Amino acid sequence: MKQPYYKYSQFLKNKYGEKTYKLPVNLPVTCPNRDGNLGYKGCYFCGEEGADFEMLSEQMSVKNQLLENKAYIGERYGIDNFIAYFQNYTNTYLELNQLKEYTKEAAAVDDIAAVYFSTRPDTVNKYYLEELQKTLAVVSSKTELAVELGLQTVNYKTLAAVNRQHGLAEFIDAVLTAKQLDIEVGVHLILNLPGDERADIIEAARILSALKVDHVKLHALYIRENSVYAAQLARGEIELCSLAEYQERVISFLENLDPGIAVQRLIGRAPEEGTIFLNWDLPWWEIHEDIIKKMKERKTEQGAKFNYLQGKALAKFN
Repeated sequence: MKQPYYKYSQFLKNKYGEKTYKLPVNLPVTCPNRDGNLGYKGCYFCGEEGADFEMLSEQMSVKNQLLENKAYIGERYGIDNFIAYFQNYTNTYLELNQLKEYTKEAAAVDDIAAVYFSTRPDTVNKYYLEELQKTLAVVSSKTELAVELGLQTVNYKTLAAVNRQHGLAEFIDAVLTAKQLDIEVGVHLILNLPGDERADIIEAARILSALKVDHVKLHALYIRENSVYAAQLARGEIELCSLAEYQERVISFLENLDPGIAVQRLIGRAPEEGTIFLNWDLPWWEIHEDIIKKMKERKTEQGAKFNYLQGKALAKFN
């Protein structure tokens, strides 16, 4: 049976004509919200180790990380088309020449179709993106640039409450800047941040649709034991929504999302060790399958409520 949402794997197959996998790369980078530029504590949901629990050591060269991951994934899945995915922390938060060197190193590896940077909206500007595009063009005319922007929520009060140190304006600016340069844009959201309601999730889908981003990655909040949120949870200062509510938020998000925007995942995963809250103590795939089941039972799908752009009030006169 047809899946009720546009899967990222299909997006990649449509774009490249074959199955394509991301290869994670770990750079020795930090975050402007940790090194004192914007703050020291980081985002309150982020642990000291960032998101590197499944990554190779940052001490390895970019080339060697890619070759090792490529050999493993290529052999396991029979894949020979890949994306170099700079994943952990804020990957464009570097001096430009150093960032260009990492980009060159990745693009020079065989079978790399794109170099994909996970980053914050406030560490993207036109000059950096143009320079990275030029760098890629010198190494390989076929290797594209892509960015994944960590937005997390469109609620500016929640952004402040989790200590993001940026607002919605910086995100919109980053998306528009990348789109002007024809750069693929992905977005990362957390659908159950304390303080957010279902209306915020629906508005997120609408904003991403209006901005015409290419894909989105949905996560449920997980809390690492060394994070600010862990301390707040222990003191009873924050509340987490139920699993049922999270699932309803995912469904509402998808119903309001442009059906042409690909969805990378509906829920994430993290290591159990050192994590005090993770997916309501259930396997991620079980939650995922239950969401799909609910959508099929309701005969709903991505884009079912995508009817709000381009002057919807004028439909009266049609």
